[in-house]
Amino acid sequence: QVHLVESGGGMVPPGGSLRLSCAASGTIFRLNVMGWYRQAPGKQRELVASTGNGGSTNYADSVKGRFTISRDNAENTMYLQMNSLKPEDTGVYYCNVFGLLRTLNRFESWGQGTQVTVSS
Repeated sequence: QVHLVESGGGMVPPGGSLRLSCAASGTIFRLNVMGWYRQAPGKQRELVASTGNGGSTNYADSVKGRFTISRDNAENTMYLQMNSLKPEDTGVYYCNVFGLLRTLNRFESWGQGTQVTVSS
């Protein structure tokens, strides 16, 4: 009932920038916590950044000062601006959303993932 589409991944050299987008569609009443996760090869999925409905933000220590998460509630879209990228930022990035459907039932949804590769 809620579909997430991510875009913006790609390959960049160290020090480069990328901007990820996550657009939510479906029978949405409200999006609450939205977050970006990443999974590197052979590692567990980890939280990169999250944002609450009121605009609060939370970042993993490894990305503080380099990544910025934002959201457009009117468009049901979330962004992740990634600057000063490092090879260790390489992985598949997933968006995750908690919210309410129009039926007022709660939901959680995951995107399909977008590959980010940082390499010279």
